[in-house]
Amino acid sequence: MRTKSIFLFVIVILLTLGFTQKSPTPIYFEVPKGWPKPTYDFKKNPITEESFQLGKSLFYDPYLSSDGMVSCASCHFQGNAFSHRDHHASHGVGDKMGTRNSIALVNLAWSKNFMWDGAITDLVKQPANPITNPDEMNETMENVIAKLSKSKQYPNLFHNAFGSSEVTKDRILLALSHFLVMLKSTDSKYDKVMRKEENFTAEESHGYSIFKQKCASCHTEPLFTNNGFENNGLPIDTVFKDMGRMKITNNSKDALKFKVPSLRNSYYSADYMHDGRFSELKEVLNYYNSIEPNKKIASQLKKPMNLSNDDIEHLYLFLGTLIDKSLMRNLKLAYTKDTYTEREGLNRMKP
Repeated sequence: MRTKSIFLFVIVILLTLGFTQKSPTPIYFEVPKGWPKPTYDFKKNPITEESFQLGKSLFYDPYLSSDGMVSCASCHFQGNAFSHRDHHASHGVGDKMGTRNSIALVNLAWSKNFMWDGAITDLVKQPANPITNPDEMNETMENVIAKLSKSKQYPNLFHNAFGSSEVTKDRILLALSHFLVMLKSTDSKYDKVMRKEENFTAEESHGYSIFKQKCASCHTEPLFTNNGFENNGLPIDTVFKDMGRMKITNNSKDALKFKVPSLRNSYYSADYMHDGRFSELKEVLNYYNSIEPNKKIASQLKKPMNLSNDDIEHLYLFLGTLIDKSLMRNLKLAYTKDTYTEREGLNRMKP
């Protein structure tokens, strides 16, 4: 009888101190009506509020870099549709210059491949690339694990998300993917028009007609990308001599082919192209309108666009309907002073 009383007393104490395991809170990923099925495997990788919050902390935390100064968000700023516009090419630790412009992170649940050359085909694995790239975050996963394991707050966040405080590479990458997959853009004016909640202006409507005739084969609705790789006729850059997808496939037919980016929020995702050579969206439109077809260029671009100045202006106005402020102003996705959990500034050393 005394043993039973002691047991019940211990249980009460544990409950009082909060040592019971709270069940994670599932997050439902809503697919808009008429949209294709996501490629991200939500059954295999179910998202919870706890894993999302862990991924968010990791995304904004410069602790993941070797010098404690560069985070994922350094090159993917929410106000720029999770891209950046202060450099043509991304900058990493020690202000090292990367070789490509930071591509906007949007609607990744539907992506089949990642990065400008499609080097990664799994969103869960993708974050390891910038973390370990010497020109970006310049860290090793082993060091990241050691640093997070010694931190004051991360073991608890891992416990909340995964049921134990063990920090592993797989858990780090999975949590990051749970944040990244929630960067959805599905509520622009265009989306509201498609849902018959709003209407285009006459100019936007004309621009939409031009878009469907001239652009939609590569920038396919509703994602505004076909997730493919195309040669858009740009001459090779003179600094990096980037051959694009050919670096991955070793197939000469893939020379100068780069991923077709989504046009969603393109008003905010400058600079443009894989090397950031254009700083204004109208420069991009004027380029495509004056492009000279050649044998290697994408078949969709071999016929001149021949747009008037008014056509270009209306097409530009239509692209403005793809602005989704609910993505760029979503506080759930935003950085706050407490987002990354050490709360002791950037003075954190490697183990």
